[in-house]
Amino acid sequence: MRVFLLGLLLSLTACHAPDTPADLASSDTAALAMPSDAAVEARAAEATARLDASEAGRRVLAAIDAHGGLTTWYGNGPLHFRYAYSRLGGGAPIDTEQTIDTFSSRAVHTLMRDAAGEPMDDGPRFGWTGTTAWVSDTTASLPTDARFWSLTPYYFVAMPFVLADSGVNLEMAGTMTFEGRLYDLVYVTFDEGTGDAPDDYYYLLLDPETNQVGGVRYIVSYPAFFPDGGFNPEKLMIYDGAQTIAGPEGAILLQEGFRSWAWTGDGSGAPSAEGTVTDIAFQPDLSDEAFAMPTGAHPTSAL
Repeated sequence: MRVFLLGLLLSLTACHAPDTPADLASSDTAALAMPSDAAVEARAAEATARLDASEAGRRVLAAIDAHGGLTTWYGNGPLHFRYAYSRLGGGAPIDTEQTIDTFSSRAVHTLMRDAAGEPMDDGPRFGWTGTTAWVSDTTASLPTDARFWSLTPYYFVAMPFVLADSGVNLEMAGTMTFEGRLYDLVYVTFDEGTGDAPDDYYYLLLDPETNQVGGVRYIVSYPAFFPDGGFNPEKLMIYDGAQTIAGPEGAILLQEGFRSWAWTGDGSGAPSAEGTVTDIAFQPDLSDEAFAMPTGAHPTSAL
């Protein structure tokens, strides 16, 4: 799982907007986190031209369009969702409600379950301001590294849109079949210096008929986990279901959940993890202050 380009840069239903915590609410005088129309158009135009220059880029661009389009994605503003990740072989779940600035890659998380899987009424918070990782309580036991997890779930949920960012390299990589479904593969690598883990790679799984994302194969090379270099064994994450999220500029299609395997070349064996993506909605009225490090929080970094 990848820290998404830090500092730039998993049935169709309409989702209602979840309740917004008071300290994330915008005010009439606060600057909105929502980018301007001009900024959206400029970013989308630059990315479109770059992707259109290669066959693999055009496939990713077609996938972006199949999921709602890049202008719609950026123009809908910050995205809120709950990402519940469960390790099926044991270990603490990672279940957070999170709000992500899709234009500037900032994040705020609230932990929803403790290490035993029990609900938390007022769980610790952590996030990424665009320059600084932070935690609300340094004595709290988090089930993962705060800096690593701040944008990792978003990177998977936001496929294929995140592949429009600069520093991303794309190549066609043949096909694979899993659970009786054929997928075209796009191999994804990153320029040196792109994010915290530029040695990560992905294979994006695309349905050849709909161009929609069916999942990813990937590695984790986050340096705090692998201080001497290297990465974990390759994994396969299959996306399950689809949900349509309405926004001010139009609708976006994203996954409902996922299952994950250790990739052995054929996907045999039982899944090692699974999860859900719920309570999802765009929040275009959030202020910039929503993504600032809260008063009393503590900067943290595993790198």
